[in-house]
Amino acid sequence: MPEDRLIRLVAGGEDSGRRLDAVLATADGVESRAEAQRLIESGAVTVNGEIRPKRQALAPGDVVEARVPAHRAASALVPEDLDVPVVFADDCLLVVDKPAGMVTHPSRGHSTGTLVHGLLGAGAGGGGDPDRPGIVHRLDRDTSGLLLVARDERTHRRLSRMMRDREIGRRYLSLVHGTFPPALTVDRPIGRDPRRRTRQAVLPHGGRDAVTHFRLLEQIGPVALVEARLETGRTHQVRVHLESAGHPVFGDPLYGRGRPDGGLGRQFLHAYRLDFDHPDTGEHLSFESALPGDLEAVLAGARARQARDG
Repeated sequence: MPEDRLIRLVAGGEDSGRRLDAVLATADGVESRAEAQRLIESGAVTVNGEIRPKRQALAPGDVVEARVPAHRAASALVPEDLDVPVVFADDCLLVVDKPAGMVTHPSRGHSTGTLVHGLLGAGAGGGGDPDRPGIVHRLDRDTSGLLLVARDERTHRRLSRMMRDREIGRRYLSLVHGTFPPALTVDRPIGRDPRRRTRQAVLPHGGRDAVTHFRLLEQIGPVALVEARLETGRTHQVRVHLESAGHPVFGDPLYGRGRPDGGLGRQFLHAYRLDFDHPDTGEHLSFESALPGDLEAVLAGARARQARDG
């Protein structure tokens, strides 16, 4: 039987004050922060020989050791035929075009019908969470567009490292309120909103670093079509940064400040482009996804109103 694997790292100066789970998540062989937290909570992680909580702040020179089980838990998920569009597939990975309304992976209240269920039959796999096989990053339920999914443990580990090192380009299209500048970079930390726990917010203290680069594509009267390029990938990052800049996403039920959505029923946000080097071959790959019909109709309506009102 294969033996458990021991991971050992020494905290450096750049880790001073950082949480144990955040630092452990960057180690080779730990697939995600969620897996780091599970290892810590199971007692498999020590700091200087002692078990510490996941919130433990590290100091330079602290020795972190984690014992990773040789056999991760198997998934009990059942494949479903959800007809998820697959843009690209090879032996290592998948690129899929997630429709709006589909949750990326199982969570509370979403035990079936997720993207993961639809991709089990396509060979999605890898990662430390049996309920999220192959998932390297995610999109909100009502955000459509391109997602990168691993098909094995080795590829998942490489793609996760590339994501952490900001080597995977992710771009979104969004329709936003207001007159937008030609270019805008928002560098503001994000964390859970202390007043409304269902939201994320820009926080003056304690948030995780978050950077988004925006570019104006088209000003259409009182709304603007913009491109968002992620430098980091925090929960609701594009939506939170646009709201903080005074340009909430059109139709956003959570961050749209109560503005009407023109019948759209979701935020106008589409992950339209992925760029990365293949983790196995090194070949540069680039994929684009056209705007879905509901977003294209809203955009056409805005242009028609602008032409009419002059």
